[in-house]
Amino acid sequence: MTDLRGRDFLTNLDLSPLEYRVLMDTAHALKRGEFKGQKPLEGKTLAMIFEKPSLRTRTTFDVAMFQLGGHSVNLTNAEIGLGVREPVRDIALNLERWVDGIMARVFLHSTLEELAKHSKKPVINGLSDYLHPVQLLADFQTIEENFGDPKGLEVAYIGDGNNMANSFVEMALLTGVSLTIATPRGYEPNAAVILHALEQGAKVKISNDPVAAARGAKVLYTDVWVSMGQEQEASERRKIRDFAGFQVNPELLEKTAANAIFLHCLPAHYGEEVVEEATMHQKSKVFDQAENRLHAQKALLYHLMRD
Repeated sequence: MTDLRGRDFLTNLDLSPLEYRVLMDTAHALKRGEFKGQKPLEGKTLAMIFEKPSLRTRTTFDVAMFQLGGHSVNLTNAEIGLGVREPVRDIALNLERWVDGIMARVFLHSTLEELAKHSKKPVINGLSDYLHPVQLLADFQTIEENFGDPKGLEVAYIGDGNNMANSFVEMALLTGVSLTIATPRGYEPNAAVILHALEQGAKVKISNDPVAAARGAKVLYTDVWVSMGQEQEASERRKIRDFAGFQVNPELLEKTAANAIFLHCLPAHYGEEVVEEATMHQKSKVFDQAENRLHAQKALLYHLMRD
C-alpha cells in the first residue's frame, strides 16, 4: 500500500520501505520541476504549531504549502499554549474542523501523539524531543542525490545521541544503510530505539570512538551538543571531558572516504560540534541538505493531504 492520504507522520517508521521509495521519488521529481504549474493542494490549509523557534521548519513548510497551491497558518505557543491555555485534545478537536493538516514542532513527543489521537486530520512531526523525521527525509534525499540507492552505504553519526540520532537509527532500519553512531559515554541514543532496530535486522553500531566511526565513511553527520530544551545541561555538555574529540573539523573529514559528504541539520554551533571550515569544506552538502527540506516536505504534504 502506497496511499498515504490522511495518515499521520510522527516517525520515519510510519512509512514502509515501499512508501519511503515513493515519497523520495516524488521529492526528487519536485526538485527537478516536474510538478511545475500544478496546484495539488489548492484550497488546503496546514496549521503549523511551534513551541520552539524555527528557521528551516517554518520557512520550508510555509513555502511548500504555497508552492503546492495551499495555505499555512502559523501558531506560536504564546498564542495557543499547548496543554496550558487549553488541553492538547481540545486544540486538536478545534483544528481538525478548520484545517486539512497539522504540523507541530514541540518539546514532548507525547504532545504529538495526543494531537494525532484526537485529530482526524494528518499530524506531522516537525520535531520533538524524541525524533526529527522530516529532517531525515531531507537528509536522505541529499544522500540519494550523491550516491543513489542508500542500501549498504556507510554512514557515521558523531556527537550527541539525541532526537536526530534516534531518527537515524530508524532510517537505518527503513533504508538499509550501515550506521555507526559515535557518542561520548553516557550520551548514546535511546536504548529502546536501538534494540527495536537491531531486532528487526538494522545494521547499527554504537561506538565511543569518533575517529574510528569516521574512517572510510561515505556520509559523516553531526548535530548540536545542546538541543533546544537542554539548556540547563549546556555547561556540563560543553565541558571538554564530555565531548572532546567529537568536533567535526577538516582533520576528521580527511578520515572519511574520498567521495564522502558531510551533513549537519543546522543551526550550527561553531566551535562546538563543528567548525566553519567543515560546513564550507568541499565535502560539505549542508546547504543542499537545507534546501531539500523544502522538496522532501513538499512530497510529504502532497502524499498526506491531497484529495
